[in-house]
Amino acid sequence: MQSETFFDRDLSWLSFNGRVLEEAGKNNVPLLERIKFLSIYSSNLDEFYRVRMPAVMALEKIHHSKGEHKKEQAKSALLYQINNTINEQQERFGAIFTTELLPLLKEKNIHLLYNEPIPDNIRADVTDYFNTQVMAFLQPVYLSISGVKFFPENNKIYLLTVVENERGYDELVIINIPSDNLPRFFTVQRGNEQFVVFLDDIIKDNLSAIFKHTVVKGCYSFKITRDAELEVADDYEGDVARKIEEQLSKRDFGLATRLLHEPGIENGHLQLLIMALKLQNAMVVQGGCYHNLKDLGSFPAKDASLSYDKWPAISVKQGNGTLSLFEQIEQKDIILHPPYQSYDLVLRFFNEAAVNPAVTEIYVTLYRIASDSRIGNALVSAAKNGKKVSVLVELKARFDEANNIRWSKRMKAAGVKIIYSATTLKVHAKIALVKRKKGNRIAYTGLLATGNMNESTARFYTDHILFTAHPDILREMELLFIFLGHRKKAGNPGLINFNQLLVAQFNLQQRFLQMIDREIENARQGKEAAITIKMNNLEEKVLINKLYDASKAGVKVRMIVRSICCLRPGMPGLSENISILRIVDRYLEHGRIFLFHNNGASELYMGSADWMNRNIYRRIEVCFPVYDEAIKKQIIEILQLQLQDNGQAVAIDEHLNNVPLPNDGTVLCSQKAIYNLLSAQQM
Repeated sequence: MQSETFFDRDLSWLSFNGRVLEEAGKNNVPLLERIKFLSIYSSNLDEFYRVRMPAVMALEKIHHSKGEHKKEQAKSALLYQINNTINEQQERFGAIFTTELLPLLKEKNIHLLYNEPIPDNIRADVTDYFNTQVMAFLQPVYLSISGVKFFPENNKIYLLTVVENERGYDELVIINIPSDNLPRFFTVQRGNEQFVVFLDDIIKDNLSAIFKHTVVKGCYSFKITRDAELEVADDYEGDVARKIEEQLSKRDFGLATRLLHEPGIENGHLQLLIMALKLQNAMVVQGGCYHNLKDLGSFPAKDASLSYDKWPAISVKQGNGTLSLFEQIEQKDIILHPPYQSYDLVLRFFNEAAVNPAVTEIYVTLYRIASDSRIGNALVSAAKNGKKVSVLVELKARFDEANNIRWSKRMKAAGVKIIYSATTLKVHAKIALVKRKKGNRIAYTGLLATGNMNESTARFYTDHILFTAHPDILREMELLFIFLGHRKKAGNPGLINFNQLLVAQFNLQQRFLQMIDREIENARQGKEAAITIKMNNLEEKVLINKLYDASKAGVKVRMIVRSICCLRPGMPGLSENISILRIVDRYLEHGRIFLFHNNGASELYMGSADWMNRNIYRRIEVCFPVYDEAIKKQIIEILQLQLQDNGQAVAIDEHLNNVPLPNDGTVLCSQKAIYNLLSAQQM
């Protein structure tokens, strides 16, 4: 439940996903983009059931075991609110899809068959596709056969088929929908008309080919969502990669948290399914006719006019073309803002490091590696070229563990020194350090970012990447890499004295508290005092309470928080000086920026750290200062555009509502404005 002081983190996240859903309902968003927002909403909700619902359900069991609820109160208040919120959103999802988007598709001669018969004019094509492509992947399982063992995989779709056996009794048969092997949608073109058929419906329409001489009485889709958490003991000292690989093999066999099924299943058949699959402890949810609508992200329509107009990535022009990138960085800090600007500069950074004969050592943290990573390939080349390459690969990056393990093995085979973080501590920092010979000394060049070094996500995550040769910053970065190389817990915060960098487990929380306290003191002295913060998630209560103190002292606090937000703004006597925006647009807002007025001598930090319990207490995070005045000015301009957004931004009010912002006829969408700003500055 919500408290008077803090929003519940799960309800707050559902509020964010509701904002994503709102984007699908906007008439001014291109049609195929609206469909993609439905896909994003669906994917987000699946992850919520995998990651958060196990914790919520476990908490409910604790309450029940303590006798805190009467027998008739089947659900905790929080679980009740979560279910109500999801149910309301799902109803809105269905309404947007069926009453708005499907008719609009038909107007464009795109017929997505949704819970309707397959037309006669395409039936032959559909049947032929079933016979030649689909049938090879079908594996019917008869639940009545003694000894048959069937374990439904996580988030895979199945059909519960009810057939009448030769004795006249109902028999339950489970059929897999092979969407891992085949596209979810099959397309047939008839003139200028495109017909799109769900794989589910192709199977349903051809059940007679599977159950010959048998009466099919019903067919209903269902799926099961399972707990996604991996378990690695805090004190595990063995081969961490092998241990996580073992856990990954078990992830899809974890505790079932949800059984989602199509309406219409007889209760007796549903109970038999629950018993046969041992789902007694799962939440049973009646959904729509189709599940895994995250697959709408691959909807097979090619009309470019139905998507966003293209924003070509801006090429970042550098100065003297005869200088290497490292030499240019030595002369002046460089800032990059993907996806508005081309990510090529990051690739060049690692490529030059790999082949430059003066480069002797490369250090980098990798949290989520692209599956076909150019950065990973550059690091492999660097090691083969005789460089000393040390890479900290975070094996516990949720849902990217397998890919990270694959890359760590490849790099290790090439001679890269692979470092894994301690099992109790994720390394979420986004940093890289290159050392090269320059005459009789060693020159340092660094990269510090707000987002992962991942060229795939850089196409749609908004981030900020600083290239610098600042000696004090890079010396501290080197000390951090030395510490990480020993795979120890941070333990003693005084172990390393960080003055430039803010590093979680060492000084990050303390320094942020001090900077907020400084604004509080300035406000009490009658000086102008202001804090502007942009982040993805806000949960940690010590820092939130300090922001409440700042508000009560008269400090103007403006925040942009994309997802989880546990701070309640606008509460009299508590947070009336705090305003919070949430921006959802074509790109995923991802950068973390911290701006403190400091009586006119503003201090600006960026970095990897949200203010979540996990970031503050269980991760290595790095935030870094921005000293270059031109770069600082540009970042503040970007922040100001986002604070002025009244097209894609909403205000989070004291009741956790997403409140549209008023306009006087002039609408500013910050992502478009930022793209225009950076384009103009590059000319």
